[in-house]
Amino acid sequence: MADEGAGGQAQSDAGAAEYSDEELAAARADWSDFPAPRGHGPLLTSPVPRVPNRGFTPGPQPQDDGEREDPQYHRSSVTAAIPIPGRRERDWHGNIRKLEHQLLGAERTLTYRQMASRMGVSTHSARRLWRALGFPNLDEDIKAFTEADADALARMVELVRDGHLNQEAAISLTRSVGQMTDRMVVWQIEALVEDKIANERLTDAQARSQVVEELPQLIEPVQQLMNYAWRRQLSAALQRLTVRVESGLASLSRSRDGTEDDAPLPLARAVGFADLVSYTSLSRQMNERTLAQMVQRFESRCAEIISIGGGRLVKTVGDEVLYNAETPEAGAEIALALSESMAADDVLPQARVSVVWGRVLSRMGDIYGPTVNLAARLTGIADPGTVLVDEATAEALEVTEDYLLVPQPPRLVRGFGEVSPHLLLRANGSGISLDSH
Repeated sequence: MADEGAGGQAQSDAGAAEYSDEELAAARADWSDFPAPRGHGPLLTSPVPRVPNRGFTPGPQPQDDGEREDPQYHRSSVTAAIPIPGRRERDWHGNIRKLEHQLLGAERTLTYRQMASRMGVSTHSARRLWRALGFPNLDEDIKAFTEADADALARMVELVRDGHLNQEAAISLTRSVGQMTDRMVVWQIEALVEDKIANERLTDAQARSQVVEELPQLIEPVQQLMNYAWRRQLSAALQRLTVRVESGLASLSRSRDGTEDDAPLPLARAVGFADLVSYTSLSRQMNERTLAQMVQRFESRCAEIISIGGGRLVKTVGDEVLYNAETPEAGAEIALALSESMAADDVLPQARVSVVWGRVLSRMGDIYGPTVNLAARLTGIADPGTVLVDEATAEALEVTEDYLLVPQPPRLVRGFGEVSPHLLLRANGSGISLDSH
């Protein structure tokens, strides 16, 4: 199929035969699934697309640039809405289709009903599992699913039928995979794009195109790393969430009488927040790329400190990170290292940091409870470059000589009434040792 030129004139043929629905569907499928990135030229190269007259002997092919109009093309009322792709768009969409086939391992040949039949469940149940993976509902008659889709979801159905899970637990596990992998792949693609923009001086569109071309070589090693990391993380989580739970609760109970608001919650954790100072005003002064680099630097530095300190990064929200640790001492060391690291950084502003030792509820990869809320409130009242703890956490840390706890004036804190914060300072020791950058 040829592309349109700027000055070509179309020839018409009143006796031209119309295209069948199957031919039109096949033509659209050649390029309509994936939009070409900006910078690859428009899909339409003339105001009204044209198609060759069926049964008409094709004329000379266009030159290699793929942009000249073939005089043997005419307008058709049936096909006028079909865009005619240029060579670059066809190459782009061809690469995307090859990559999709490599990722999915099969063609999309199944409708919802057919996939549900292979899984041995109702269409409603198949929809629930598909949505739990993070994908939208689709029309019943669209062939959007592969045999691999049916096989993967059928594994969760088998776990329910064999009595290992109930239906809601299966949905929750499926949702955990969908949400985490969605965030992960976006992170990975944008990291690859950013690397090419920064180090190869490409435009955004050029970088994204190259990522598509190079991604096939990365799929297998990254997938192997992901599988290994999941097993390794599961092993570490089993220790945190089962084996060491009782020791943490026993340590916490020594300074409590059991009447606290968080007493019914199952896990003892040091919960910490770190919040960049003046982030909102700084973000207004920076361009998009500079702001992204600052946020990435902040998140990377926090993740490294929390990991080295034996904590867990729960989540990041722009200018703020939430973490937890299994002991008050580990939480305090991470908090001090975060504050010190931001203060010493020439690029990042100072941070307000807090840490609170108490009980939490862990669900859906997040943590909840009064301990989390109090830590967030203390961050809001901390001065730049300082770490605040509550009175109970200060008492837990006073048993060691590594910290100096300085009482601060009582403050009214929303949801908690009057709170007596303490300034956390380092008295002895060098703290968390970070690798040099």
